[in-house]
Amino acid sequence: MFGIFNRKKSLNNVLEWDMHSHVLNSIDDGAKSIEESKAMIDYFVNYGYRKIFVSPHIMQEYYQNTREIIEAKTNELKNIISEKQIPIEIDCAAEYMMDLGFLQKIENNEALLVFNENHVLVETSFLNKPVFFEKVVFDLLSKNYQPVLAHPERYVYLHQNPEMVESMINSGLKFQINLLSLIGYYSPEVKKFAAWLINKGYYSLLGSDAHKVSQLEKLDDVFRSKLFGKIDLSKVENAIGYES
Repeated sequence: MFGIFNRKKSLNNVLEWDMHSHVLNSIDDGAKSIEESKAMIDYFVNYGYRKIFVSPHIMQEYYQNTREIIEAKTNELKNIISEKQIPIEIDCAAEYMMDLGFLQKIENNEALLVFNENHVLVETSFLNKPVFFEKVVFDLLSKNYQPVLAHPERYVYLHQNPEMVESMINSGLKFQINLLSLIGYYSPEVKKFAAWLINKGYYSLLGSDAHKVSQLEKLDDVFRSKLFGKIDLSKVENAIGYES
């Protein structure tokens, strides 16, 4: 049943919308069924979110999703939400892997899936920065897109390279930290680096990066964590009351 849970809403969540989730079913490594998509939506509603930008992976080698595929899946979910009168808005973006396929999309002036009018969510390998990283960022900015790097705290190649981090920030790139990183969900090293980014103020957005219900269940712990309490919410663009 696609209904609202009878559990107390997290009182510490001050996030209004989420730009990074894998709620769409059977399209990448996220939700496996429409039932799982529905359950994930219930959690977002109970946490007080008003809008979700779903962001399935687009990867040349693994998830060859297109605008048409993503929009069709999003509309399917929208219809269910409308029928059930669920109080949340759904829109679609994407999480683009910085691979040759993405570079070609930019060079061919292909319209990209965005959130907040022009924000493009991008990711890289966890181990190595792409050789054309700077070119991608420059080209996106020159085409009036705002590149947003998903979960920078998870990239091992950044952990011991503060100069690279600062160069990325200075280039005009925005950082989106994963909420689960704040409680060590991925690893203690990732949590430690997330804390460093927060201490330096190197973040603009907080995302769930939710792939399944069990991850969303842990957000109560995130919103009550000490590290979440250290975040300057005036810097967080998807926080309630944020003014750009």
